[in-house]
Amino acid sequence: MAELSVLSGRKFAKEVRRNLAEKIEKISGRPPGLAVVIVGDDPASRVYVSMKEKACGRVGIVSTAVNLDESVSQEELLQEINKLNESPSVDGILCQLPLPAHISADVVASAILPEKDVDGFHPVNVGRLWRGEDGLFPCTPVGIIALLKHHNIKIDGADAVIVGRSNIVGKPMAALLLRESATVSITHSHTSDLQGLCRKADILIAAVGRPRFITREFVKPGATVIDVGINRTDDGLVGDVDFENVAPICGAITPVPGGVGPLTIAFLLSNTLKSRTNGVVS
Repeated sequence: MAELSVLSGRKFAKEVRRNLAEKIEKISGRPPGLAVVIVGDDPASRVYVSMKEKACGRVGIVSTAVNLDESVSQEELLQEINKLNESPSVDGILCQLPLPAHISADVVASAILPEKDVDGFHPVNVGRLWRGEDGLFPCTPVGIIALLKHHNIKIDGADAVIVGRSNIVGKPMAALLLRESATVSITHSHTSDLQGLCRKADILIAAVGRPRFITREFVKPGATVIDVGINRTDDGLVGDVDFENVAPICGAITPVPGGVGPLTIAFLLSNTLKSRTNGVVS
């Protein structure tokens, strides 16, 4: 078996940011602007928003945080989003999840203009994704495709299995893999013989939200394993893949931390530049 390749998302994200910074420096007029709306005081959300702000600063994107109290009504939140929709200095808008129970994430996603929807959650962008058109698409799946291509991992003709069917990762991941001519299976908690199906995968993507759920019994020797999970445990941050258990038999694998996570923010910045330049990123 070929030597194991650990796919560093952290290293690749630095390269992506460097390329973005060079492109942003050449833009005439104002720099790209990203607005992040955060409702409430969830500690994990605060940390993630802070990471986004720092990443924006590194590449020359102007970052604006809109902080709202957890008691804000859905209508008040939509009014704030409408202000950002109308702002000529804001190219990208995202509303940090999770939202309080009284606010519908679907309603909020639909309120953001499609051309400013850098999370790729608006129904128009979802439709464009599945129709094979250009648009703004979810950052994590876009980053995973870019990482696979960066490492020359064959997608065309590959059997790809996704564990998880969320609107954020699982479903858009499937659409992007189909664009690359992979044969795609989406699995979930109701899938029969999950291990058997996963063992057929050339590319296995774990996005189930269960720590160390994927063990070597799920993995075909030599497969590429992409771990999307970020789970906080007594042992610290771990993925959905039992790395130490799986790494000896796979051909390539992403670590946690330092794998997929950094790509999500890097391609959020990329979507913001794309929005600023009306989809033209040379």
